[in-house]
Amino acid sequence: MQKLSLNQSLSQKLSPQQIQFIKLLQVPTAELDTRVEEELEINPALEEGREEPDTSSNEEEYDDYGDENASTDDLNVQDYLGDDDFAGYKMQGDGNYAEEDDREIPIAMQTSLNDQLEMQIGFLGLDDRQTIIARQLVGSIEGDGYIRRELDAIVNDLAFAQNVETDVEELEEILKEIQQFDPAGIGARNLKECLLIQLERRWEEDDPDPIVETAKNILILCFDEFTKKHYDKIMKRLNLEDEVLMKDAVHLITKLNPKPGGVSGGMVKTQYLIPDFILTNNQGNLDLTLNSRNAPDLRVSQSYSDMFRAYDKSDKKDKKLKETVSFVKQKLDAAKWFIDAIKQRQNTLLRTMDSIVRYQYQFFLDGDETKLRPMILKDIATEIGMDISTVSRVANSKSVQTDFGIFPLKYFFSEGISTVSGEDVSSREVKNILAELIGKEDKSRPLSDDKLEKSLKAKGYNIARRTVAKYREQLNIPVARLRKEL
Repeated sequence: MQKLSLNQSLSQKLSPQQIQFIKLLQVPTAELDTRVEEELEINPALEEGREEPDTSSNEEEYDDYGDENASTDDLNVQDYLGDDDFAGYKMQGDGNYAEEDDREIPIAMQTSLNDQLEMQIGFLGLDDRQTIIARQLVGSIEGDGYIRRELDAIVNDLAFAQNVETDVEELEEILKEIQQFDPAGIGARNLKECLLIQLERRWEEDDPDPIVETAKNILILCFDEFTKKHYDKIMKRLNLEDEVLMKDAVHLITKLNPKPGGVSGGMVKTQYLIPDFILTNNQGNLDLTLNSRNAPDLRVSQSYSDMFRAYDKSDKKDKKLKETVSFVKQKLDAAKWFIDAIKQRQNTLLRTMDSIVRYQYQFFLDGDETKLRPMILKDIATEIGMDISTVSRVANSKSVQTDFGIFPLKYFFSEGISTVSGEDVSSREVKNILAELIGKEDKSRPLSDDKLEKSLKAKGYNIARRTVAKYREQLNIPVARLRKEL
């Protein structure tokens, strides 16, 4: 049995203007030009150039036109974020925005790892059948240079996809040829094989180098001990008494390339860091300016405005004319919203960065990291009267150019650590002290986390051992056992 019921609910929806501002706020300076060009292409009512005051326009005229069934004020957030979202920012189901990692500027005329290896196949002198097998093997090489697919599976791939009958033994022979390609170590199936391939190129049977020979023996006979840095066990197993030879061999291995293919299919990855802010020290006065690329000159098309007024004054009010006026109104609104969003973006960026500069004033004078104050997103959000999420969007994708380098805004946010004297210092300062302690340690007897904790407390920093371990991991410093050297 059907029932009628009346429910009262409270919901909050973002307007299209707010959504556009949030999306633009996340865009780094390097991508803003592209975003503006996209908007110029899809909206003929938006033009490049300085905005000129239009005293004859009347915004109230817009209210009389438009499709009653498609009011822009009542659009749902999800309706506004569709397939035309610019690359890199998408709306999640919970209403938050997720950024794609590893954003980069495309680079023209690059040769992929696969292309480089394909060219080298031609120098092997293979017949047509063997060439198909070699290409299948090259196609199985991953971006870091390794073949992780089992050879049995590649045999099946060739049989079903290429109609080529082969076996593991033949694949092994051709793979050995591919492993002689550049870069050295390519086509290996694991790290041990990758390092051995590189050492083989240094090996000369007529005049063998004892360092290379020792390094090969370490990898072949004592690879597990080597990964755990159990050097005493290695020397005992190999009957080595020359510590200098052992040290040179280990040093040689550590200088080899563990990822011969690179990290992105063999392509050179170039990141262009364009600062959003420029901060200069003018005799103790800090001058903050916004990168000019963040302030493009945009205006609403005068011809579209004139067109709208001409339609408004027309005596014809038929359906076709009303649809035309609705289209023009939509484009004019979109152009005005985009320009307003760009201006609001500039204002938000400047307010946020100005607050950061005031908070970290002593650091910006000379770049001394010990002068960084503990600062969290809430501190800045409270000072400028904005939401923490807004400050987070600015801090996560923006950078500032100073007299002593370019820094991401995330660099200036850190937790506070109490000292013996009761003062709060930045966790970044503690990390610098920690890195300094590890840098000066005796590598034959590296400091454990417990000893590092005691050393930091001796310097006046109240810090727990688990916090020492956390900071050490954030600095990408391994545990004491893996830092041990001969």
